[in-house]
Amino acid sequence: MTAVKTEQGAQPAPQSAAAPSPFPPIADYAFLSDCHTGALVAPDGAIDWLCIPSFDSPSVFGSLLDRQAGFFRFGPFGIAHPTARAYVPGTNVFETTWKTPTGWAVVRDALTLGPRDHADTVTPHTRPPADDDADHMLVRTVECLEGHMEIELVCEPAFDYGATPATWTPVEGVDNAVDAAGAGVTFRLVSDLAVDVEGESVRAHHVLQAGERAYCALSWAEELAAPQDYGEAAARIDATTSFWRRWLSSARIPDHRLRDPVQRSALTIKGLTYMPTGATVAALTTSLPETPGGERNWDYRYTWIRDTTFTLQALHFLNLDWEAGEFMEFVGDLEPTEDGSLQIMYGIDGRRDLHETTRDELSGYSGASPVRIGNGAFDQRQNDVFGAVLDSILLHTRHSERLPRRLWPIVQTQAECATQVWRNPDQGIWEARGKPRQYVSSKLMCWVALDRAAKLAEIRGDPGLQEKWRATAEEIRADILEHGARDGVLRQHYETDSLDASTLLAAIFGFLPHDDPTLHTSVLAIANDLTEDGFVLRYRTDETDDGLSGKEGTFLICS
Repeated sequence: MTAVKTEQGAQPAPQSAAAPSPFPPIADYAFLSDCHTGALVAPDGAIDWLCIPSFDSPSVFGSLLDRQAGFFRFGPFGIAHPTARAYVPGTNVFETTWKTPTGWAVVRDALTLGPRDHADTVTPHTRPPADDDADHMLVRTVECLEGHMEIELVCEPAFDYGATPATWTPVEGVDNAVDAAGAGVTFRLVSDLAVDVEGESVRAHHVLQAGERAYCALSWAEELAAPQDYGEAAARIDATTSFWRRWLSSARIPDHRLRDPVQRSALTIKGLTYMPTGATVAALTTSLPETPGGERNWDYRYTWIRDTTFTLQALHFLNLDWEAGEFMEFVGDLEPTEDGSLQIMYGIDGRRDLHETTRDELSGYSGASPVRIGNGAFDQRQNDVFGAVLDSILLHTRHSERLPRRLWPIVQTQAECATQVWRNPDQGIWEARGKPRQYVSSKLMCWVALDRAAKLAEIRGDPGLQEKWRATAEEIRADILEHGARDGVLRQHYETDSLDASTLLAAIFGFLPHDDPTLHTSVLAIANDLTEDGFVLRYRTDETDDGLSGKEGTFLICS
């Protein structure tokens, strides 16, 4: 099955409001990860999103963004609504329980990890590999628990975001193994079910009796190695379960009624780390809409310096320091821009150019277009980046009780960049595509940069730089309070009375003490004017020149 093309400039026909959406609710997808890439499992048992070999590779299953862009289903024939769905506790392994008129069955899905026994040539590492690494496999098992059940396998990839159908080739000398190739990518599908190539898809159909089991697996590993039987497939899922539980056991998670959500959040953060380089991705996906049918659809499969600051805070709080240290090494490897500053975002391999294109042949999730590949904000001037990276370095230095030698030049260059640009307008923390402004949050983060740089200079024993950077920080603070606050409330930028939730960073980063009247009044103003149904908007779109049309939803991290 290939992606449906539209004529140049044509948009997909809108779906009838009376018809149910063919797209599952975003919240109903389950998340799999092997810390190299990730997959989304729909309620009907289909893999609707998978990019190989890494998070930011083109998709091979892309039904998340267009129902014609590839999927991989493994489950009961003719039944689309499961009885129960849950993560295996303490893991990113997922389990779906099915009830049909004739029986019960359970399907387990995992992007598997296991003991590292050779160098990774699929996604080479710049960080020293850990004891466990990705197998570069998606493994799926099914067990009939009671009665009997018809099981179907349908694997219909569409490479390069749906643009290229698969060419299937049976593997010589191996039963029920076929290779799919397209757009320069090859993976192998193996199963203990009898599989058959039907055009651009592979299918299998089998009735399992109570106690019987079956498996299938996709492999893009070196030499396309894959499980040879159910026992090996189940063992790989067991090893993956053990990996996640061992990792989670080192976390410091309080005995609290919210313990389970905290554990799930920690597992998600870990699942969004890219093991080969230490980078983190902001999200697994691209182009999911802010509001139904809207255009505020971005590719988030990259690492934002700013976002990772908050990730590191969460990891350190949970005593998960290894990932934070790996990210600091990633920062040390990054290539700065010509003026010595760091970009706001990088590819997970450290690349600087994230040129944005659109795939207009794709419908987008539930008709929300365009689908974007890349992110055009990568070369924006956002002056908050200096504060983000220096806060991360200070946090890491305090937890590790040392300031790595290779990070000190970054401290110096980012502090000097902040000193040079803090008076200048920029695009702001929200990456507005309108006119540059004197955003309060950007200046606040420049204050963070100089404040953290001064503290790092003190740790390093350099009183001259400490005094210099401290004085600049105080100058920035005075400027913000003089020009960025009116009627005791911090504003979005110097030329407006509009509010912006990003000014709440004043509390998070210690710009103002918790009992400061300006901070208190600003929080109340945002609570009164930027809150909808208990959640906080970033800003009012009708008051902000962000270069886009339409409304947007509330922003969870601001709430």
